[in-house]
Amino acid sequence: MDRGQKEIVVAELGQIFTDSGVVVVAHYEGMSVAEMTDFRLRLKQAGGSVRVAKNKLAKIALKGTAGESMGGLLKGMTVIAFSEDPVAAAKAVDDFTKTNKKLVVLGGAMGATPLDEAGVKAVAQMPSREELIASVVACIGAPAGELVSAIGAPASNIAAILTTLEEREAA
Repeated sequence: MDRGQKEIVVAELGQIFTDSGVVVVAHYEGMSVAEMTDFRLRLKQAGGSVRVAKNKLAKIALKGTAGESMGGLLKGMTVIAFSEDPVAAAKAVDDFTKTNKKLVVLGGAMGATPLDEAGVKAVAQMPSREELIASVVACIGAPAGELVSAIGAPASNIAAILTTLEEREAA
């Protein structure tokens, strides 16, 4: 790889580190191509991505960013999982490690907050952006549904009374 290509890779990695809501660093030693492909697919489905890069270039890209503390994790065969959603990549990595013990989480960062392995697990337990939106919509929609029921209740009560009166008159 020549100097120009390295500069492009450093710029791409720098963009990843600054734009991502969460970055997870893991060792992937011993994983087959099929396992790595499955890992990439799971992250893509979760809204994240995977990047394997030279540790030296990643450390250069980290300089001056909020996640600079991750530089110490970049040793050996490392893979970087990231997503814009602050929990998507952590959830996908955590789910994958339950079935594949070859992927070992080292840590990561959530913005400027460094994460160790336990921190990544804690982030993975948090609700995703979509889950939070759904719960907020449910909270907003519940009072409106109750209001409609309350407004409609007198009318249905009157209709039931009128039906009962008609039945009495007919009998």
